[in-house]
Amino acid sequence: MSHELEQLRDAALAEIAAATGEQVLDAARVRYLGRAGSISAWADRMKSLSKEERPIVGKLLNEARTAVTAAIQQSAERLRTMKEATELANIDISLPGTAAELGTLHPLTQMLDRGIGIFRRMGFALAEGPDVETEWHCFDALNTAADHPARNEQNTFYLPDGRVLRTHTSTVQIRTMQSAPPPIRVIAPGAAYRRDEVDATHSAQFHQIEGLYVDEGVSVADLKGTLEFFLRELFGSDSQVRFRPHYFPFTEPSFEIDVKSKALKGGEKWLEVCGCGMVHPAVFEEVNKARKDDAYDPEKWSGFAFGLGMDRLAMILFGIPDLRLFAGNDLRFLRQFA
Repeated sequence: MSHELEQLRDAALAEIAAATGEQVLDAARVRYLGRAGSISAWADRMKSLSKEERPIVGKLLNEARTAVTAAIQQSAERLRTMKEATELANIDISLPGTAAELGTLHPLTQMLDRGIGIFRRMGFALAEGPDVETEWHCFDALNTAADHPARNEQNTFYLPDGRVLRTHTSTVQIRTMQSAPPPIRVIAPGAAYRRDEVDATHSAQFHQIEGLYVDEGVSVADLKGTLEFFLRELFGSDSQVRFRPHYFPFTEPSFEIDVKSKALKGGEKWLEVCGCGMVHPAVFEEVNKARKDDAYDPEKWSGFAFGLGMDRLAMILFGIPDLRLFAGNDLRFLRQFA
């Protein structure tokens, strides 16, 4: 005569094989293998068995558990397959499919990638820094006087602890010089923040690529050649580039750069695109104070710096009339750059 465990096993297998749904199958699992299940209960009954019976019953118990568990898994797979087949049978394959839209990079991201790619080909490395900065990194280290308008709360976002949202990515240039001796050649792409009224050409947040090159014998000719190459790669080889004297506290001499190109949608006219200049010796001296050495001796090292507004370059290059379109998330606008 078969043992009671064998009878329970056979009954469980028959019930599992006949299960017509997931709920019925789960009920069978609980009835036989749950904590209070009829097969599981034999584990507690083992204590009352004699030494001779325990190995025999233990073997039967393991075999029953294994067989029932495997049967449940097989039935679960069978029920899933049946359910999927039923769902597929109800699909009308004559209906048109749902079109999947592929996304694309935002035009500002495309602009940044394009600019970074050009500078990387000229040997510039990427450098990064925090968006929340100290006044020293944002102004003092850049030879900006205490009464300079840029330091006014009407122009700069000040935090309660005295720190600021960086007004330019020149702060990354300072951090790079703090952490590494010359020569250095880096670009710092990223966001900057100013208290501008939002309109067609101004925003409280904008994007820049700022660059810094420091080495022995760096001159205005190096600055001119670098930025002329960049702008002609961006706007076309026939583009005209002109440098106008300007004033920045952190460079001397300083220049504004205009470009004119037949490829631009706005027609062939001069457009301001960049500010630049030779690094002011006072900037090197301030960095030396922070480093507590003379690594950036202005008598030995020279360099140039520049700042490009990528939002403005994108507006010029793509013929976009309103800066606010970049942040509007209007798919009619963004699809044009797919």
